[in-house]
Amino acid sequence: MKPIRLPEPPSPTMGVPEIFENGAYSVIRRAVVIGNGFPGSENQSLGLVRALGLYDKHVLFRVTRPRGGINEWLHWLPISLHKLLYYIIRRIYSYLRLIASRRRRLSPLPSEKGRNVGLSSILEADSKRIVNMARESYEKDGPLLVVASGRDTISVASSIKRLASEKVFLVQIQHPRSDLSRFDLVVTPHHDYYPLTPQAQEQVPRFLQRWITPREPPDEHVVLTVGALHQIDFAALRSAASTWHDEFAPLPKPLLVVNIGGPSCHCRYGTDLAKQLCTFVTNVLVSCGSVRIFFSNRTPEKVSNIIIKELANNPKVYIWDGEEPNPYMGHLAWGDAFVVTADSVSMISEACSTGKPVYVMGSERCTWKLADFHKSLSERGVVRPFTGSEDISESWSYPPLNDTAEVARRVHEVLAERGLRVRP
Repeated sequence: MKPIRLPEPPSPTMGVPEIFENGAYSVIRRAVVIGNGFPGSENQSLGLVRALGLYDKHVLFRVTRPRGGINEWLHWLPISLHKLLYYIIRRIYSYLRLIASRRRRLSPLPSEKGRNVGLSSILEADSKRIVNMARESYEKDGPLLVVASGRDTISVASSIKRLASEKVFLVQIQHPRSDLSRFDLVVTPHHDYYPLTPQAQEQVPRFLQRWITPREPPDEHVVLTVGALHQIDFAALRSAASTWHDEFAPLPKPLLVVNIGGPSCHCRYGTDLAKQLCTFVTNVLVSCGSVRIFFSNRTPEKVSNIIIKELANNPKVYIWDGEEPNPYMGHLAWGDAFVVTADSVSMISEACSTGKPVYVMGSERCTWKLADFHKSLSERGVVRPFTGSEDISESWSYPPLNDTAEVARRVHEVLAERGLRVRP
């Protein structure tokens, strides 16, 4: 008589409901992005969410300041105080309108681009609403990943963590300046810690050093990057190459892409740099097949006007006119070399993710931590200064900057230490 073979028990990793395999609340399936209304800042959060595979499963909230008129003088205040003062100003203005004579017209409250900008125009990131979202779906979908970027998002993000500590995993991008324990992870570039270096200590008067942040070296909450996070990866470039094939494939090679940002407090310039840039681009035209020039939304009109006047009539040069569709991704995919103004950490980081030659214009004008950023890139061999003597046809390469993917790996590691994982 043959022995009866009993069925084997199911494998612990096959055919078992996920609730038993991993625990009830071990999988993160959705994300919330808290932005501040600035594309460069929000792009960092979206880039991380994309790298984690949750781009199609995220919700975007914004913390937005009132803008226009007197608000330009209040932007340095904490956002809660800024909104309170603006609310008081609007109430006073409304009261004055009520008591004003019918014959007397009050000028409209300062506006931006023809619109009155008040509290009603602000798309709010409500911490209580996000906390309720985390609590209501916790049993079904597990913890909520919250990714925030920029100083205006700090108070909202930290409130969410305080109110729903076990139901959210909070990543804050850009250094929050104090109390890092409020966040599960802080993602910030090396140059944010420039104030701690001997060079920076020599630049700051001793009585001011206690007010310069950060004051402590990075701890276990901090993930350091070289540049800014973004959404540029191989898949994005491949898709852009296909999308823009018909426009860029026929262009004479090599294609030089010139990305122009705008002056900042740590990288000041004006028409002088614009004129110098025109001279340098003219000098390298002999080694270029074609040139594409891109202005960001921060480029001052006085800078763009000079570049348009000097270069627009050259048959090798095309200057984007600001009309849709935006060719920025096509430039990254099809460009053979890049020139980027030194003010923009984001555009430099994105160009350096391609592994193609990147020349920086105006880095000698940068100060403080932005100068430290350029120094670190130069030491890595990732960028070179743009001098106007380059042969654009001579290519050179380097290990591409891959900050976003590296941060995503670190997020996975920290989640695993807590028995969590991301499953889109």
